[in-house]
Amino acid sequence: MDILALMPGFGNLALTVLAFVLALSIIVAVHEYGHYIVGRWSGIHAEVFSLGFGPVLLSRVDRHGTRWQLAALPFGGYVKFLGDADAASGKDDEAIGRLSPAERRHTMHGAPLWARAATVAAGPVFNFIFSALVFAGFFWVSGIATDEPLVGKTKAFPYDGQPLLPGDRILALEGTPVTTLEELMARGNALPPAPNADYRVLRDGAEQEIIGPHPYPALVDSVQPKSAADESGILPGDLVRAIDGTAVQSFGQMREIVGASEGRTMVLTVQRGSELLDLSLTPRRVDLPLREGGFETRWLIGLTGGLAFGPELRTPGVAEGLGLGVQQVGLVARTSLSGLWHMITGAISSCNLQGPLGIAEATGTAASQGIDSFIWLVALLSAAVGLMNLLPVPVLDGGHLVFYAWEAVMRRPPSDAMLQRLMSLGLIVVLATMAFGLTNDLFCR
Repeated sequence: MDILALMPGFGNLALTVLAFVLALSIIVAVHEYGHYIVGRWSGIHAEVFSLGFGPVLLSRVDRHGTRWQLAALPFGGYVKFLGDADAASGKDDEAIGRLSPAERRHTMHGAPLWARAATVAAGPVFNFIFSALVFAGFFWVSGIATDEPLVGKTKAFPYDGQPLLPGDRILALEGTPVTTLEELMARGNALPPAPNADYRVLRDGAEQEIIGPHPYPALVDSVQPKSAADESGILPGDLVRAIDGTAVQSFGQMREIVGASEGRTMVLTVQRGSELLDLSLTPRRVDLPLREGGFETRWLIGLTGGLAFGPELRTPGVAEGLGLGVQQVGLVARTSLSGLWHMITGAISSCNLQGPLGIAEATGTAASQGIDSFIWLVALLSAAVGLMNLLPVPVLDGGHLVFYAWEAVMRRPPSDAMLQRLMSLGLIVVLATMAFGLTNDLFCR
């Protein structure tokens, strides 16, 4: 197995590694800062805040007595609180025994139950908050579509017909009146493949009949990382002209041809500027989450399309943008939990679980597509990491919260012997899951 084949080309290996380390460092820093700051607010003293492991490269001690350090191995991080034996927050009985009762209050193990629970929960919560803010930032900067069937900006691609212009209000499509963007999209999706469509538009105060492009042309808006299309060299802005010699006139037609391929290798003829390129690729079976829950399995090549024009956009308000960001985090959480459950029950392939190499490849590809793609992926990963850490597995934050719930109900913490056994079991589960994900990276291609 050639591990370098998992990367987007040897020439981009450095970008892949850099993007992965940067993404991981951001996510870990947010997570550990949540533990640190809420612990400090709760009266628990942090001795060390480390980004990375191993030999210390840079460090300084702040006015609260916390050493902030950057270590040589940038594959994680930790907060070591007073009374911790190690980075995993194991209890240092000898050190705690030397502390006075007042000093023990400032350790993780001597703090009140509410303070310990809040400090542990803060890591995942900060991951969710970070993701929601990043998603909201995208909505504030990029805008969201209005409900009106208005042309915001045009897309440059060749077609035989009259252009739609910014500011055009679409009144009817193929003779059917449309009053909202949703109606226009539904009508456009229902049209059969054709090079053109009839529009009635309101332009400069006058109604006009024009022959414009199909509402959903076979135009590539984006290419998904690690997909068959990505590996074949298809780029955003390419126009798919034919598949295996059969003319393609709409994105829906292309989707149907690919869906019926059963994984057969096919040749896509794409137009890039004035050049026609023949690119060979093999569709892959992909388990797609459904809005109503569950998954469907389809053959895909990893292209996304859209309307032949960009709809008019508006900038959401602060509250609306934050609400949309929170909704996006909720979508990530629901999809992740649903996917995990469906993998456990065998309803979808276990190859959907990625390991470090797969995540590194995805971050490298996202970085190569632009800073916005990279930042969006970091936000997605941050939400996923927050959710993963809430799973009730010992050694994860969720496992500690289960122990605290036990303590709240039973009025005493689990015994040290039981904690040690459960933590060992949890570590085995986590390491086994990581090994399984790494195996998927190597063999689920």
